[in-house]
Amino acid sequence: MEYTVQKLGNIAGISARTLRYYDEIGILKPARINSSGYRIYGEAEVDILQQILFYRELGVSLEEIKDILTSPSFDRSAALEEHRQKLLVKRKQLDLLIANVDKTIAVAEGRIKMSNKEKFEGFKQRLIDENETKYGKEAREKYGDEQVEKSNRMLKNMTEEQYSEFERLSVEVIDTLKAAYENGNPAGELAQKAADLHRQWLSFTWSDYSKEAHANLAQMYVDDERFKAYYDKEQDGLAEFLRDAVFIYTGMEK
Repeated sequence: MEYTVQKLGNIAGISARTLRYYDEIGILKPARINSSGYRIYGEAEVDILQQILFYRELGVSLEEIKDILTSPSFDRSAALEEHRQKLLVKRKQLDLLIANVDKTIAVAEGRIKMSNKEKFEGFKQRLIDENETKYGKEAREKYGDEQVEKSNRMLKNMTEEQYSEFERLSVEVIDTLKAAYENGNPAGELAQKAADLHRQWLSFTWSDYSKEAHANLAQMYVDDERFKAYYDKEQDGLAEFLRDAVFIYTGMEK
C-alpha cells in the first residue's frame, strides 16, 4: 500500500510538515515522487518512520537517529527488542513516580504518613534506571556487577539530606569546572577544587574510593562519546579538561 504525505501523517499522528522535514534532512525519503510532484511512501518507509518515532519517544536526537538508521550494521529486529527493553524501563520509572504521587496525595488527605526517604524513592530509582540504560553495560564490564549493584544501593538508600547534597555537588562540579576552564590551567587552584568536588560527588555512590579508579573514570569521560557529550555540551573541551585536572589531582599519568 502507498501513502501520500497527508495520509501517512494522519496514520502516524504527525504533521505533513514533519514528514517533509524528515525528507529534507535525509532521515526518511519517500519511495518515489509521482507525476503530480507528490511524495509517495511505501511499506518500507512506514517501517522506517515507526523506528524514527520509537527513538524520538526515547529522547534520541534526529541526528543520532539518522546515524543509527543509515548504519550498515542496523538490525531492525534487534532495534525493536532494544526499544522494548527501554520502554519497559520507562514504564517502571513512571509506575514508581505515579505510586509516589498517589502516596503524596494520601498524605495530604491525612490517610497515611510518608517518610522523607519515601518521598524521594521514585526520583532516585529513575536515576538508577536511566544510568543502567545508558551506561550499565560499560560500567559492569569495567567495574563488575557487584560494584555496580553496591553503588545503586548506596544511591537508593540516601537520606533526603544526602540526596540533596549529591544533587548540589553535581551542579557545583560543573560550575567550578567551567570557571576553571576559563583560566585554561588544569593544575590551577580552581581546577583542582573542581577535581576534589568531583571526588566528593563520586563518594556518594562509591563505597571504596581510589585514585586509580577516579583517574580511569575521568579517562572514560573522554573515551566514551556519551560521557564526553554530557560535559562538552556545557563547554567544548570540558571533558578533557576535567580528565587532565583529575589526573593531576590523583597524581596519575596520562
